[in-house]
Amino acid sequence: MTDGEKNTIRQLTRLQRRVLGTLVEKAFTTPDQYPMTVKGLMTGCNQKSNRDPVTEYSENEVSDALEQLRELGLVAEVFTDGGRTTRFRHYMRLKFDFSDAQLGIVCELLLRGRQQPGELRTRASRMVRIESLETLRTELQGLLSKGFLQANGALERRGVEVDHTFYLPKENMQLGPLAAAGDAESEDADRAPVRSAGGSVAVSGGADAGLVQELQQQLQRMQRQSEQLQEALDAVRRRLDRLERELGIG
Repeated sequence: MTDGEKNTIRQLTRLQRRVLGTLVEKAFTTPDQYPMTVKGLMTGCNQKSNRDPVTEYSENEVSDALEQLRELGLVAEVFTDGGRTTRFRHYMRLKFDFSDAQLGIVCELLLRGRQQPGELRTRASRMVRIESLETLRTELQGLLSKGFLQANGALERRGVEVDHTFYLPKENMQLGPLAAAGDAESEDADRAPVRSAGGSVAVSGGADAGLVQELQQQLQRMQRQSEQLQEALDAVRRRLDRLERELGIG
């Protein structure tokens, strides 16, 4: 496969993201099992660790996604010496100008979605060494500048979350901004309780921002839970469709 124009692919389906992320992860973590068979990929896509949400994709679904990724130039079939089973490898390095650290970061986000930098560094370090949070922020800033990362605040800010940008528009997965706040000292002052003349305790306006942020986080959690339920429902429908085809119903 020859090099072509890079950084042109901007959207991938949920299944394509899971398959591609699994290929990248296994290339980093279990090179002796890479390139991967369809069955191995199915197992990797559906594993219960390091995945969110947990899925139940079939071999046929994984095969379809591989064919779609192959057409995009992100995946190719390979033939190993003496191997009878078709295997697949990714070509992310040919399609994007990511550093190794950025590739590991993108892979982790494809497999688990939005995360805070601290946990992202820990998880991505399974694949590629990231020396410090400052190193991570440098790599994240590079992805931001290329348009492959979104963040809901400054990368140095406490509580900030980051995510990839390969979502389809209909998924509506843009990160909302964190509630505005000043520096730590002024924020603590704003949130300090103020005792009134009558002895009751009132909370100053800074608490409103904290409440808004908490409500936003609750809403985002509910949205993620809704997506997981939809994913499970889609899987049930796919299994039902396969069963009906096998039984000749419909």
